[in-house]
Amino acid sequence: MKSIYITICLFLCVTFTYGQEKFLTKQGEVSFFSSTPIEDIKAENHQVLSIIDTKDGSLAIAILMKSFMFEKSLMQEHFNENYVESDTYPKAIFKGKIKDFNSLNLNTNEVVITGDITIHGVTKSIETKAKLIKTADSLLLNGTFTIQIADFDISIPSVVANNIAENLNIDFKLNHNPYNK
Repeated sequence: MKSIYITICLFLCVTFTYGQEKFLTKQGEVSFFSSTPIEDIKAENHQVLSIIDTKDGSLAIAILMKSFMFEKSLMQEHFNENYVESDTYPKAIFKGKIKDFNSLNLNTNEVVITGDITIHGVTKSIETKAKLIKTADSLLLNGTFTIQIADFDISIPSVVANNIAENLNIDFKLNHNPYNK
């Protein structure tokens, strides 16, 4: 009798876990890297909000621009005040979908993510590949994509133009857990 009770409890726990419709992280990680012969620039942000709706694979990500941390404080100041103008454009936003989300199995899958990214008030469509590790109680999404700074109307003064690459490599790691209201 005890084993039947335990089996039923375990079944219900697994059912509730699989039945979760939304998975959330408030501590996702996003970093970018710019490399030139003069200088390498790297910034990391560990306060990224992301949510995945498992009903349709929709994905939303919000990044507070002032939360990017640089090795040099002057870089951080220039990034926020002169380039992305964080007071005027405080967030970068992504809204999109993980293609064929519902046909994915538990384990590791290479997925295609499509959607719109808004940085510095400019929205662009992107498509990128990522790795999704899907378990009973988490969704880990990580990958890399590249953006061109000029696509987002970010002006780089000619004095430092050789210090900053035209393209930025963006890395993300988002470990989502069930969202309980």
